[in-house]
Amino acid sequence: MRFRVNGETVQVEPAAGQCLRTLLRQLGCFGVKKGCDAGDCGACTVHVDGRPVHSCLYPARRAAGRSVTTIEGLAGADGALHPVQRAFVDAQAFQCGFCTPGMVMTAAALDDEQRQDFPRALKGNICRCTGYRVIDDALHGVANVQPPGAEAPVGQSIGAPRATELVTGRAEFTLDAPPAGLLHMQLVRSPHAHARIRTIDATAARALPGVELVLTFADSPPRRYSSARHEHITEDPDDTVLLDRVVRFRGQRVAAVVADSQASAERAAALVEIDYELLAEVTDPEAAMVPGAPQLHADKPPEARIRERNRNLASEIHSHLGDVEAGLRDAYATYEETFEIQRIQHVHMETHATIGWIDDDGRLTLRTSSQTPFLTRDALCALFKLPPDRVRVLCGRIGGGFGGKQEMLTEDIVALAVLRLRRPVVLELTREEEFTAATTRHPMRVTVGVGADRDGRLTALSLRVISNTGAYGNHGPAVLHHACGEALELFRCPNKRVDAYCVYTNTVPAGALRGYGLSQTMFAVDSAVDELARQLDIDPVEFRRRNVIAPGDELVSVEDAPADVEIGSYGLDQCLDAVQTALAARRADPVPPPPWLVGEGVAVSMLHTSPPDGHRAVSRIEEREGGGYNLHVGSPEFGNGTGTVHLQLAAQALGTTPERIHLVQADTDAVSYDTGAFASTGTVVGGGATLQAAERLRELIDRRERGSPAAGRLSAEGSSDGRRRSVLFNAHGFRVAVSPLTGEVEILFSVHGADAGTVINPHQCRGQVEGAIAQALGAALYEDLVIGEDGIVLTRALREYHVPRLADVPRSEVHFAETRDRIVGPHGAKPMSESPFNPVAPALANAIRDATGVRFARLPLSRDRVWAGLAAARLVSTELG
Repeated sequence: MRFRVNGETVQVEPAAGQCLRTLLRQLGCFGVKKGCDAGDCGACTVHVDGRPVHSCLYPARRAAGRSVTTIEGLAGADGALHPVQRAFVDAQAFQCGFCTPGMVMTAAALDDEQRQDFPRALKGNICRCTGYRVIDDALHGVANVQPPGAEAPVGQSIGAPRATELVTGRAEFTLDAPPAGLLHMQLVRSPHAHARIRTIDATAARALPGVELVLTFADSPPRRYSSARHEHITEDPDDTVLLDRVVRFRGQRVAAVVADSQASAERAAALVEIDYELLAEVTDPEAAMVPGAPQLHADKPPEARIRERNRNLASEIHSHLGDVEAGLRDAYATYEETFEIQRIQHVHMETHATIGWIDDDGRLTLRTSSQTPFLTRDALCALFKLPPDRVRVLCGRIGGGFGGKQEMLTEDIVALAVLRLRRPVVLELTREEEFTAATTRHPMRVTVGVGADRDGRLTALSLRVISNTGAYGNHGPAVLHHACGEALELFRCPNKRVDAYCVYTNTVPAGALRGYGLSQTMFAVDSAVDELARQLDIDPVEFRRRNVIAPGDELVSVEDAPADVEIGSYGLDQCLDAVQTALAARRADPVPPPPWLVGEGVAVSMLHTSPPDGHRAVSRIEEREGGGYNLHVGSPEFGNGTGTVHLQLAAQALGTTPERIHLVQADTDAVSYDTGAFASTGTVVGGGATLQAAERLRELIDRRERGSPAAGRLSAEGSSDGRRRSVLFNAHGFRVAVSPLTGEVEILFSVHGADAGTVINPHQCRGQVEGAIAQALGAALYEDLVIGEDGIVLTRALREYHVPRLADVPRSEVHFAETRDRIVGPHGAKPMSESPFNPVAPALANAIRDATGVRFARLPLSRDRVWAGLAAARLVSTELG
């Protein structure tokens, strides 16, 4: 077949049924991305004879005789960027950048009529990171970054160092640099929620031409571990083996086939015959705790750190401070409700993927989409009994994470295959596998009891939390502790109680997701606090001011005040002021006519600045031959913007510009240790190490100029352990209109107050806030990973899971409190990647309550659920009348 790709004639014979996306990547056009392979996300958009198409749906053979343009060919022959590419650079209209080529290709093909309605024109493109404001800015020609100048870099909206690479498709993501001779892996997954494998017959699969290896439980190392990655492995139960003979959820991997093509691997996987002994299953966490319920991990020994195997408890928390019963009894007003918070999925646009090979020195090498390259290396060393110098883990640019890549879901099985075959192997999860077999947010059932005196001071605060960790306990105990901790610490109250349970069920495992448990409990607690304020007829903002912690207060939650956390700076008052003022200023704006109902709501949240027990980072910076510097940092870039921040911090300390510093990241061979890019530690911990290294190098340079040190290129190292912790705050406000006829919720105005300390890069920090708001709105209004009673995941494609698109997300005003932390962070900066997520759902629910008088206690606040709730409220009112 002959066709033209980016102006060059190509002669190639596509495989039977091959789509254009895979053919173009086969030809080296790696800017053509895979986000869904179902035409749902737009990451694979290319032009065929000038028209944009989703190349994952376009048959390769249809391109015969046609001209195809990919992102690599959009720029002019002289290398000048296309106007849309230039606009995306100027607006910095990306974070992770995985969706950017598809966005640019779609936007570049719009005609004048389509440009009048960008939300409609881009309905086929998804961005999970940005919240879309910057993309809309790019489409309207708005520039957001400051050109290089004489100003000190810290505090300036400096652009990302690899912006041009992102908009031209040259940025290398995980699978964009495949080695020669690559073999392909396909996983075989269990169709049962709970079963024991009697036998596996892979004879037919092994006989298929092209098949190189079939792995089963017989090939699995016996060592137990957790897929969760933490600095201290004891935070998670060791309840997982690489290929288990017992399956505990539908979708658990039970075998792996490696072949010379993806198609051959898929055909062979279908030929693997497995005989199962079915076991009793339990999918409801309350039922799982009842004596006599099916036990998921009865086979695990005490050293696996499972709290109570016979009750399916991965962990539990019980803490009683003061006398809650007396506090409720003596209260002037009380409120109790049970809140249901659903499963959601990360939907990072790049799915989990790993390429493994043996390098020239005989070492196991993995290029992987991970937030934790060093922790993953260490886990593989333990699993396969290899010394650290025999394993290398590196990351290219990563297409989003949100906690989902703080797991080891592909690296272990790829490593096993590579060690067996001594040949390169790739595994790339499909979008369906992300929904059915990766991890989700922990669904929770939270019962809140709260009381206050006549003056609106809290007298009692009680939580009962049931967290469904699914089949495995990865992140379960830590999420439960985090969920109960800051949610209670935020409010001053003499009597507090928590009883919380992390429960195993025969469902897809939960894991780390933005907010790490707090988005669930804060929806419940803030909603209950809001309801109490309304009972007492006290302004909801004023009620919060009376009851939130203040400087000098102890942080008291599920145990005595944590010794390593202090209030190093306090911006919650400013956040509330900004939200309240902004909402008041918009009350004169036009609103939909009756029968639409209009209301306002606010919510607050608090977060510790880093995880307990430390989070380590080491940075190294050195003078470069010919001028400039090389900066080596351990954490990867996946849209959090820390790469830019590292450059700003180092440049300011060295008295140079970010452009003169070359950044090396996330390669266990090339950089020093870093716990990983999670828990919002990229700036406060990793950035702290970089600032220290740069300051030390500056001292050495000064000494050399005074004639003290030896000649030659200088270098210095800095470190940070995150052991001293502070707190940060967020507040969100909404003005909404609700239709009682349809249940539709229209957001009229959105405003956020963020206590970020010293803001190193205002544009990037605002982008983190906006991205969190958009993701949280999806979780509040639409997103729901539905699981049937038999444990099967019913949500299996993006078209069945409403990820917010440009048309769905309102612009939010973002206000930063003017604080500078005295404990953490370079220049007093505080983290701001996940915390803005947490107050969004309760603020929205509170606004709907204000508009309608109905308290909704179950997420998502979908149109049908809101309509049904309002209909039920009218029915009750009629009966009482």
